[in-house]
Amino acid sequence: MRNFNFSPVVARSELGLIREGNEDSGFVSQNLIAVADGMGGHAGGEVASKTAIKTLAALQSLLAAPEVDLDSKEDLYLNMVHEMDREIAAVSTANLELEGMGTTITALAILNENVSLLHVGDSRCYRIRSGNIEQISTDHTLVQELLSQGRITHDEIPDHPQRSMLTQALMGNENIQPVLIEYPAINGDIYLLCSDGLSGVLSDLEILNIVKQNSLEVALGLLIDGAYKKGAPDNVTVILAQVSDSVEKFNEKFIGAANE
Repeated sequence: MRNFNFSPVVARSELGLIREGNEDSGFVSQNLIAVADGMGGHAGGEVASKTAIKTLAALQSLLAAPEVDLDSKEDLYLNMVHEMDREIAAVSTANLELEGMGTTITALAILNENVSLLHVGDSRCYRIRSGNIEQISTDHTLVQELLSQGRITHDEIPDHPQRSMLTQALMGNENIQPVLIEYPAINGDIYLLCSDGLSGVLSDLEILNIVKQNSLEVALGLLIDGAYKKGAPDNVTVILAQVSDSVEKFNEKFIGAANE
């Protein structure tokens, strides 16, 4: 059995040109990467995304526990999602100004020969393999539901009045049905996690062309620059991680609101 991890990994979170505060948070380690995009007034978005990411990061050691096998992994991930939701509930209950805050969460965990996606909301996970890009997360949004039902087209999404309405988020109310999907880890695959500050302004093709033509470090900068050139109306958070069996170590890192 090969022990895959994420290496190299690069990550940045930027304010953008319109928002007053950064409501995005992120975390990277060799076995776990995650992005959260918060929402809510009175700094609620910042607190929600930070709470989710900090809670998830604190639980990552459970992934490497010897008793975790394929059968118990799904229960573990579900428990991690609900623990994040419970923490958000506890924080918002303790501070009425934060009532109604919430966040997306999109995370990838790599364990031995498998990559697992954990997803709630509209932050995205892309996989880049053999020169092609695939969005492996599905947006939990009203427009995505309408699109799936054939009631609107892709061309109608950018101008739809409810294009930003989420159908699922971590709100502290336990009303969540997270997506949990497992894939085989393939050496050389590149995964990109991002908030909608990137995916809302750059197309999949634009993202692909930048990533496949550059090193991860250079691509990261060009993706952020691309969002800014298109007005950066939202916070922009991007993580790029390559699947590898490298034994080279790097320090885990928080970005965005979780790093403040």
